[in-house]
Amino acid sequence: MSYSKRLLSVSIAGLLATTACVNASVTSLAPTEYLCWLEELKEEMIDKGISKKTIKKVYAQDYYQPEPEVVKIDRKQIEFALISTDYINRVVSKKRVEEGRKKYKTLKPLLDKIEKKYGVQPEYLIAFWGVETNYGSSFGGFNTIAALTSLSYDKRRASFFRGQLYQALKIVDEWDVDHTQMQGSWAGAMGHFQFMPSTFNAYAVDFDGDRKIDIWHSFEDAAASAANYLSSIGWQKDKPWGMEVSLPWNFDFSLSGRNKFKTVAEWEKIGVKAKNQKTISSDKNMKAAVVTPEGKKGSAYLVFENFHKIMHWNRSENYALAVGILADYIKSEKVWKTRSINPALRLKTDDVIKVQSFINKMGWFSLSEDGQLGTKTREAVKKLQKKARLTQDGYPDYQLLRKIRNYDPKIGFAIPVPERKLHKDN
Repeated sequence: MSYSKRLLSVSIAGLLATTACVNASVTSLAPTEYLCWLEELKEEMIDKGISKKTIKKVYAQDYYQPEPEVVKIDRKQIEFALISTDYINRVVSKKRVEEGRKKYKTLKPLLDKIEKKYGVQPEYLIAFWGVETNYGSSFGGFNTIAALTSLSYDKRRASFFRGQLYQALKIVDEWDVDHTQMQGSWAGAMGHFQFMPSTFNAYAVDFDGDRKIDIWHSFEDAAASAANYLSSIGWQKDKPWGMEVSLPWNFDFSLSGRNKFKTVAEWEKIGVKAKNQKTISSDKNMKAAVVTPEGKKGSAYLVFENFHKIMHWNRSENYALAVGILADYIKSEKVWKTRSINPALRLKTDDVIKVQSFINKMGWFSLSEDGQLGTKTREAVKKLQKKARLTQDGYPDYQLLRKIRNYDPKIGFAIPVPERKLHKDN
């Protein structure tokens, strides 16, 4: 095709697309900009292989919302907004532990079959289920297609959510799933175990043998799909997630962090002990890391490989701790108790933003100034604490904030030496 013909073809296509979105605006409250974007989105999905029939069916409505709730939630994810103790107390509640134990006993025959095939212990599947949807009682209340369409239009993480939208449309296309029944979280996670659409397409299985995969109404399919996913990413059968530990008084917090490994024997040599002050009852050659989600003043945990696998599901350390702790409660007869909170651990979001802003101005890191203590911020805080000659626990406190307030570009964090006053007789 000649250049002039190609140009004419592109121009005609553009004109048709513009005409389509303008015509659509006659019957829609959505702005023309959104409708034009939606037409382009539909064409892109068709080009990727989604059938025109599915696109026509799914987008019989435009899903436009002036201020989408899902976008508001995306701006403030709760896993990092609360301190760890708050989060665990809320997620691993007495009621959830008791309900989890009932579900564990009732569903044990099914879960044993799933464990035999995939090697994932029943208590962990029940714990994931409890944390994700409160044992199937709440899938999230958002329609998956509507939520992902809104998030794809929002500019913050458009590329990621656009990819998940394609995966969701693929589910409708290939499995003939009723898109109006695809209920899930604000971010597009679906069903009993809150699978993202891409995870569904990669790991979901038909375990009940009805020749369809239904992670919303078939717990068998949902639980087996969760186990298949965990098995595929390297879940270690019969291995623990971790445990709460006590640290020696002189512990070097620069050694903490989920990616800083030593063997159990090496940690014990340093003085790390189980919370009950006994030796750690695990394979001494197992690799483990010490995590301190609230720094030197909070709880400490020794975590193993399965902890990292839990974090494949959700990148929050608090989430992984909650799943592990809930699983321990579900399998054991241990009496539930709430965790006490140290008031000194509470930091205002604005204070965390001040720390992030200071680090960015110094040019040491490029952090999102969002007030959330994610992994990148924690690592940056450790380096800042090292420069300020403070304990490197990665948890910003008021001592660090005071150091930042008194920072002098000429002398850094050093305490200025007062000028010497000369005696009048000299």
